[in-house]
Formats: sequence, structure tokens, C-alpha cells
Amino acid sequence: MAEIAFSLNGVGHRVEIAPGETLLETLRERCGVVSTKDGCAPQAQCGCCLALVDGNPKTTCAVPAQKADGATILTWEGVPDAERALFGRAFAAAAGVQCGFCTPGFALRAKWLLDRNPNPTRAEIARTINGHLCRCTGYVRILDAIELVARARRGEPVPEPGRDGRVGQSLARVSAAEQTVGARLYAGDWTAPGMLHGAVVLARYARARVLAIDTTKAAALPGVARVVTAADVPGERWVGLLYPDWPVFVAPGEEVRCAGDVLAAVAAIDARTARAAAALVRVDYEHLAPVTDPRAALAPGAPRVNPRHENLLQRSVIRRGDVDAALAASAHVVSGTWRTQRIEHLFLEPESAFAQPLPDGRLHLVTQGQGIFDDQRQVASVLGVERERVFVELAPNGGAFGGKEDLSIQAQTALLARLTGRPVRLTLSREESVRLHPKRHPITMDYTVGCDTEGRLTAVRARMIGDSGAYASVGGKVLERAAGHACGPYRVPHVDVESLAVYTNNPPCGAMRGFGANQAHFAMEGALDLLAERAGLDPFEMRWRNAVEAGDVFTTGQVLEASVGIKQTLAAVRDAYYGARRAGRAVGVACGVKNSGIGNGVEEWGRARLVVEPDGTVSLYNGYTEMGQGLLTVLVQFAVEVTGLPAETFRPRVDSTFALDCGQTTGSRATLFGGNAVLAAGRKLRADLDAGSTLAGLAGRVYEGDVVIADTTPLGAPGPIRTHTAYGYATQVVILDGEGRVERVIAAHDVGRAVNPALCSGQIEGAIHMGLGYALTEELPCEEGIPVTWTLRDLGPLRATDMPEVEVILVEDPEPAGPFGAKGVGEIGLVPTAAAVASALAAFDGVRRTALPMRDSPAARAMSVGRSRKPAKGRAGSPPA
Repeated sequence: MAEIAFSLNGVGHRVEIAPGETLLETLRERCGVVSTKDGCAPQAQCGCCLALVDGNPKTTCAVPAQKADGATILTWEGVPDAERALFGRAFAAAAGVQCGFCTPGFALRAKWLLDRNPNPTRAEIARTINGHLCRCTGYVRILDAIELVARARRGEPVPEPGRDGRVGQSLARVSAAEQTVGARLYAGDWTAPGMLHGAVVLARYARARVLAIDTTKAAALPGVARVVTAADVPGERWVGLLYPDWPVFVAPGEEVRCAGDVLAAVAAIDARTARAAAALVRVDYEHLAPVTDPRAALAPGAPRVNPRHENLLQRSVIRRGDVDAALAASAHVVSGTWRTQRIEHLFLEPESAFAQPLPDGRLHLVTQGQGIFDDQRQVASVLGVERERVFVELAPNGGAFGGKEDLSIQAQTALLARLTGRPVRLTLSREESVRLHPKRHPITMDYTVGCDTEGRLTAVRARMIGDSGAYASVGGKVLERAAGHACGPYRVPHVDVESLAVYTNNPPCGAMRGFGANQAHFAMEGALDLLAERAGLDPFEMRWRNAVEAGDVFTTGQVLEASVGIKQTLAAVRDAYYGARRAGRAVGVACGVKNSGIGNGVEEWGRARLVVEPDGTVSLYNGYTEMGQGLLTVLVQFAVEVTGLPAETFRPRVDSTFALDCGQTTGSRATLFGGNAVLAAGRKLRADLDAGSTLAGLAGRVYEGDVVIADTTPLGAPGPIRTHTAYGYATQVVILDGEGRVERVIAAHDVGRAVNPALCSGQIEGAIHMGLGYALTEELPCEEGIPVTWTLRDLGPLRATDMPEVEVILVEDPEPAGPFGAKGVGEIGLVPTAAAVASALAAFDGVRRTALPMRDSPAARAMSVGRSRKPAKGRAGSPPA
């Protein structure tokens, strides 16, 4: 161990460091700094770990600690309170915080810039923050926030964010100011006396038989407290949201089924020792040829990927009318194959969990999961205890987008804590994260679509096959949703759709923002453009003639009754679309629809509790996860609206104090159902206040809100079809510059009611950022089932200078089933984006692109990321006929 000395936030430190230790490790593990986050170590490509070293911004995950000897280091913990408060106010006022994990790095880089240049241009700000990655915001509001700080430093006032919290006002996001300067603790920041650090051993192959696991050398390493394998699991080893087909540890004699399978876990005195011990675990394999093609997986005699289920995970079928006859009678018919790629969620906070035995024998589990009660249920089953013996608390979630629905390392962390009797924290590296959690499905879609002489759609036939990888996750439901959205927001009288979700040895695929609708829309919108060409219509008019209205039938057979705002969104962008065409610009348009609520016959719940506390505040409990979308803030606004109490009265919390199991935060449903539950509880509190009670007199009272939604039907059910509670609608216009680069995106979205306009617009801006990456630069290619890269720039999410101008238009067509007319917006924002980009590119160079990402396009070549990845095999789409 070497010794170094440095000044940290004005205080001298002298510490011993291990060989190869990074400055990030030193700051976090030896000095207790939490504002510097680990998002990608040692890549230095996300900016979350930023500190100022001798006055210069440094990504500390790539700085050897030895080089900090004698340095002066500044993190947010050492910035004066007044300046911390200024940045917090500015980012809150601009709605520049979503999950918040990346925000301290952006803000510290901005401080460095403004200390040197008090009046930078917006372009200069974007270039300065280009080394940072945000997966949530699309950078628009981060730039706005930095401009506000600059103005404030020049003497201008910072606009006050909304404070009274009524519905329709932009109330500041809960905890935005604290998150800006890194003062809120994520799961990876939790500590406790005597805490151990965990590490896992992942599979070397995508498919192999495990012959033996030898932990002898790992257990003997000084500092190791425990090594666990499948043999140490006291309860049920197999978990899963829909099917228990995913082992938390693979046992000798079994096959590993993907490169993210866990074979062992270690607890040690520090993370470095735990990882060293994990590297000493010896696993003997018999390598087997992986099944990596879903069509091959369905072939007779194909190896069975998962012992708990045949290779066909789920088939979804929708048939209405007579498609053959309708196509035969159509004036125009087009056919083609569209392909989409596997995508990494790339949430900035890697998976992390903290578990601590409690004096009463229970276990306290701190999770970042999207459904804490599913986490509780599954972890309890692994430990072999009643679920009430596991107290689960949600830590701030540093982004998820669907990728934190399934268990990641919560069960392994909990088992280590239970067997050692000590607190344990386990955090994955970026490589481990990429290998372990489910991805967005690659789907191949064969479409045949017809229309009459006036361009009105007559029929859609679609066949979809999706690669769900090694475990079920919610993959069957993703392909079910793709089928259900196969016709987009259009009136189609004759429908024949079939989708297949298939097991392979590729990384599992499950929920990701859009949940199958993105893929289906890329194909359907492409077919619509081809038909418009055949029918002699421009793309906008083709959509206008076919857009659904109230009383029309959706793909699934559901009659749409209310809040059908697709034509309103089209009307909102009409002038911009035709104005760009008249100016000679290449312009594309695409529409989208996305369900709110899981639906398809699933019973769903919204649950909330309002607890009046002795200090006059009201704790607001709900069962859904805040992961950057602003859920806790809008739930407070619902409570404010119905009770009349000020926003600062309410303290949102998510833990298992009450049995509020609502399942996963998915399907754009948390605002819809959680909001209705808060209204139900809030009305009861308001009634007591109206009867003369005071909050002081009501201390200790618990007000319950439980809402059940049990009126949806499965696909193909007899009788009236109602597959979903509500739908969001959108139209997006993409305008290219003279070089074919995306210059502007205009997004009109029917949101029902904009509960918080700033947060609502921010969600859509961030979704467009993700949608542009999906269209042009993002992909997770695999070879032999194993990801070929996990570096952030290779994976392809866009940087600040890559982003075009984004204009969001909020259309409000109130949803009768929603709280004050609101419905979900978290996913719809990127459903039409890739198709709109493809439409614009076809207008630019005449090439119809049918495979994502469209890396061969001038728009993609103009981006700074996504260029060095190896292409996956068989990626080209077939030319439409």
C-alpha cells in the first residue's frame, strides 16, 4: 500500500491506496464522497465521476489515485452553500433533473465553465458538457439550467419553480435541488458500520454445461467473509416476473444460458477484495454451441434453451375480417421486411443493492427496482422466509427505462447479508450491467398492407418474430404489445397479425421504453409511406385520412371511446410540415399510439396511503417506483389538488411499510393508476378537514386509497374487446438540413392532461433523444450470444452536440379514466421517432431504409457516436415490394 496526501474540499487528507486504485475509488471508499458517481468506470465516458483536480475537470474513474498526490480536489461537498443552492434552484426551475444520477457531474462541469466564461453561448455550453452522458433529459433542460445559472451570476433573478403544486402547474421536482449537487443517496451510496462489499461471478459463455465450481482459493483470500453458490440458497433458486425460469445462481450440472448468468457471489471487506476473490473462483465448463437465431430455435430438433419452458415463449394472434379478400380487392398493396436491433438501456446508475440484517430478525433491503414488492416477493422466496420478513425500501433510482423490472443482484446481496449477519452492498460494473439485465427486443417484421384508390387502408397482415433471449422476463408481453400496436393509430378494417417471442442464448430481452410499440411502428409507418407514394398522396395526408377517431376500432378490436387525440396532434404539426416542404427541406412525419396500463386481461392496482405525521407533514406512500419520470412530484400535485394542502406538506415515500403491491412501474400506468389511488385517499383526508379537524388533531391517521382495474380483456377474448384502459397519441415531424443531418424535431403529444407541463415536456424531450439514438446510432451487437462491447460511445447514445432542436407541443384531450384527465407519457415519446427519421431520410436521398439503426444514412454519419461497433450478423432489411 502506498500513501498519498491531498487537499479535499479544503481539508488535508493522507490515505493509503492499493495498487491500481483510481481517484474515484479513493474519494468514494476512503473519503466518503458521494457526489462523484460511478457510471462507467474505467471508461471515463459518462462524466458522473467528475471532480475538479487542481482547478481542472477530471473524470476520476480514469485518474490513478497516485497522480492525486499533492493535488487540490474539489467536489460538490466542498462548494459553498450559496453556490450549491444557486445550482439547485436553477436546475429545479429549468426541470433539468430527471433521475439525477448524472446531474452533479454536469453541474460541476458547468461551474468550471462559468468560473472562466461568465457568458457562454448555448453552443459553447453544449460543447463543454459533451463528455457527459444523460439518458433521461435529451440535454435541452440541462442547457437551460446552466444558462439560468450564468444569468444569475450576472445579477439576473432565477425564475422560481412552481410551489403551490396545483394540477397544471410546473411544480419543482421532488428533491431536484439535492440531486443537482449529489446530496441524495442512491443504493450504491448506502453504508453501515461493519458493511461488507459484494461481487459476482458471471458466466464465461452464452451456453455451456457447468461441470464444477471451486471456491476454495476465493474463500481463502484475506478479507473475504463468505463465498456463496447455488448450494447455499435456502429457498427457491428460480425467480421471474411471469415464469420462474431464471436461477439466481446456476448450479453444477446445469447449463449457463446467457453471458449474464451468476455462478457465485462474494462478500469481503472492500470492493477491491471482493472482485479479486471473484476472479479466483474456478468454473469448469463443457462449452456448447449457443442457439442465437430465433428461427433456428423454433426448428425441429433445436436444443431447448431453458429447462422451464419450450423455445416458443409466447404466440400472440389478432384476426379481424377477411384479410385475403381485402388485399385482393385493394387498389395498392405493399410488402416488405423491417428489422430492429437489440438495444442496451444504458441507465446511468448500474445495478446496486444494499441489505442489512435487522435486530428483529428481518432483513432491510434497499433496492433500485421498478417494483419493490416484486423484489420483496422474489427475495423472500430465495431466502425461504415469509415476504414480511424482508423490509424493502426504494432508493432514488438512477434511470431504468424497463431494465430494472427483473431482479438483478438483490437476491445475491440479500443472501450474503443473511449468511454473514452483516450489511452488504453489491454494485455491478458497467460491463457486468450490460451482460446481466434484459434488453430491447430485436424483432423481424414481415408486413403486407393495402389501401383503396383514395389511400384509405383496407388490410394489414403482419408476422413478427422477436428474440427474447435466455429468460422469459416479460418478453412474451412485449411481443403481445407489438402485435396489439401493429396497425399503429390507424383505422384498418381487416387485420391478421401474429407475433412470436422465442427463447435463445442471447442476452434476455424484456421491457424497454415503448415495449414493442416502437418496433411495430417502424414497420407500419414505413409501409404507410410506401402506400402514400403509390396512391399519389403526401405522407401527411395519408396519415390524416387514416387516423383513428372516437368510435373507431383499434388493432386489437377495441372500440376507442374517448381521449383519441391523434388528429389533434397531426393538426398541431401541419403548418410546420408543409412549411418545411415549401422551403425545399427533407421532412418526415410519423404517428404513434401507446397504451396506458398493462391491460390484456391483467388485473391492475393503484394503491396509496396518506399518513398524517406528528410534525404536521403527510407521508405519501405509493407502490410504484420513481425512476426519473417525475411520478412522486405529480402524485404530490394530485394530493394538493384534492386536499387543498400546500405541496410542502407532503413527503413521498416508497417502501413496504404498507402492503401496496401494484406490480412493476411499467406500461405508462403509474400516473394513471397511482394518481387515482392518491385521489381516493386524499378525498378522505379532505373530508375530515372539512369536518373541522386539523392536521395536528389527525396525527397518526392513515387514509387509504385502493383502485382496482379489472375491465380489460385478453387478445382474442369472446365478446366486446377492451385490451387497454387508455392510449396516448403522438405525431412527430423530423426536418433535415442540407447535408441530411437531423436539424429539428417537432413532437405533438396528446397527454390527456399535463399535470406538470415542464416535467411532461422533459419526458418527451428525453424520449426523443432515445428515439434518435434508436433510429441512427444505437445497437448492442452480440457474437455467439455475448455482447461485443460495453463502452458507452460504441453503444451509441447521443451526446449534447448531436441533439437537434426539439419543440414539444402538448395536446390535452382529457382521459375520463385518468386523474384529472391525465394519462401516461413515459413511453410514447419515442414510439414514432425512428419512423419519422426514416421518412425524412427517404425524402432526402430516396432510399427506403428498413433496418435499424440506419447507420448508412447521412444523419447517422453526422453523429459523434456509434461508429466503431461491429455490425450484428444478418442486419440488412429486405427491400419493400
